[in-house]
Amino acid sequence: MDESLQAKLLPLRQRIDQIDAEILDLLNQRARTAQHVGDIKHTYHEDGPVLRPEREAQVIRQLQGKNRGPFPPESVAAVWTEIISACRGLEQAITVAFLGPAGSFSEQAAFEHFGHAITGVPCPSFDEVFRAVEAGAAVVGMVPVENSTEGAVNRTLDLLLGSSLQILGERSLLIRHCLMAQNASMRGVIKVMAHPQALAQCQGWLNQFHPTLLREPAASNAEAARIASLDPTVAAIASDTAARTWGLQVVAQGIQDDPQNRTRFLAIGQIATLPTGRDKTGLILAVANRAGAVYEMLSPLSANGVSMTRFESRPARKGQWEYYFYVDIEGHREDPPVKKALAALEDTCAFFKVLGSYPAQ
Repeated sequence: MDESLQAKLLPLRQRIDQIDAEILDLLNQRARTAQHVGDIKHTYHEDGPVLRPEREAQVIRQLQGKNRGPFPPESVAAVWTEIISACRGLEQAITVAFLGPAGSFSEQAAFEHFGHAITGVPCPSFDEVFRAVEAGAAVVGMVPVENSTEGAVNRTLDLLLGSSLQILGERSLLIRHCLMAQNASMRGVIKVMAHPQALAQCQGWLNQFHPTLLREPAASNAEAARIASLDPTVAAIASDTAARTWGLQVVAQGIQDDPQNRTRFLAIGQIATLPTGRDKTGLILAVANRAGAVYEMLSPLSANGVSMTRFESRPARKGQWEYYFYVDIEGHREDPPVKKALAALEDTCAFFKVLGSYPAQ
């Protein structure tokens, strides 16, 4: 390197080293303060949850509002999620259930939402994720609820209907599927495995480049990767993280038919969140099967100025062409307009359930 260039860079690198040391000192100050908070709570026998979704969302939003750049706003969120996670972990590392095994997109969503200072609880099915949280084997769970290509994840919707768990957060994840196998040549591979939604999201690419491969559903993409790591005749569709986790070779990257393919995940638990000023509320509603019933059902939202962001229907499985409607609205259940609309809905609907209010991503 040119000596004059080195002379110009040296003081800047020394300044970066100095700033890094200052940041580290401040991080330790923050960690000690978080420990003091925990000590005070224990002194007063306050056994409330270590996880406070509304507080964590407010901290990050306030910092993003104060940020003047050039540090990117999305990086502020990513960095402080890990800082909050590490400090939270000093008091208690929360357990998070997700569809496993390791390397799944659900695990990735859990890390992005709660940070890496968590204890993962991989589960073989969505049902087991709910069961783990309901039984106290995990503090919270992370489940997919809808995909931009394939629509609703119906099993999650059905489980939300019957569960007492509440939604306490959301995370939208850009889904980048990879084809992987024990060897990059695909020699000897006769079938490809993945979760049914992943197979559907990649069917155009598979039809074009590997039309002869048998397609077999798996409980999860990560489970498909695990099976492929044991069987040279199997290829898997999963994340690049799953490939590294299970020692597989990535044959092709980004094979999803929609390059903007995203999945929205919900954090679920037994924690009721407080208002943050920018929230969502999830509902399940049902009305009598008669003309105009759905219009009348939704009219309290319009009358109170409450915006609806999602409307999904699922058969009630009663054999009478009846449906449950899954609705997301803007605002917290304690916000006056939302509270008034919910009271009217409860009076008029044949079935009414609030799935929880939570900070909007």
